[in-house]
Amino acid sequence: MGSQEVKLVSFWVSPFAKRVEWALKLKGIDFEYIEEDVFNKSSLLLELNPVHKKVPVLVHAQKSIAESFIILEYIDETWNQYPLLPHHPYQRALARFWANFGEQILLSQVSIAMCGSGDEKEKAVSGAKEAMEKIEEEIKGKKFFGGDNIGYLDLALGWISYLIPVLEEVGFMQIIDPLTCPAITTWMTNFLNHPVIKDSLPPRDKMLVYFQGFMAGLIRSRSMS
Repeated sequence: MGSQEVKLVSFWVSPFAKRVEWALKLKGIDFEYIEEDVFNKSSLLLELNPVHKKVPVLVHAQKSIAESFIILEYIDETWNQYPLLPHHPYQRALARFWANFGEQILLSQVSIAMCGSGDEKEKAVSGAKEAMEKIEEEIKGKKFFGGDNIGYLDLALGWISYLIPVLEEVGFMQIIDPLTCPAITTWMTNFLNHPVIKDSLPPRDKMLVYFQGFMAGLIRSRSMS
């Protein structure tokens, strides 16, 4: 089953799609990359993911799988090489817990801080910093969340390493303080220097232009409302 054709429907700046791309590459799986225009969604995307109509979508053996965390687990269960999730059930549960924490708490607060203003922005920045400090405790003393190798949780939280610095610049805010989060700062360096990650990062300049354009559009829409 693992040898059948694999396709990934993605969007270049999507952190959710990027984690799936990294998982496939870490496991050495050949796949076809299909870039999606998320602002003018293709019939292919709507056919493969009719419920959420979002990237990423993994296609394997002519079957489609949606939602990045679900895709990561599918990849790990389908291809045995380079395990992503820990072997022990408790450690697997912890990895899933912190992955959800990163998505539901940290990413949510960062998004509000990026788009908000005034007290709302200040409160969200504070909430994001608190979340980061909790993640800091989880990575202390480790090279990666997965131990000596990049694992499931590293992929789930990988967006922190390259996307938050861009959003900090665009949003005129600081989420990651190297003084209060030295272990995360070290992990970011280790993660970004891994050959698989380094060779497939979205270009920083392109991300800056993309998110600056997003913010400019948001400001225009607010001024017209």
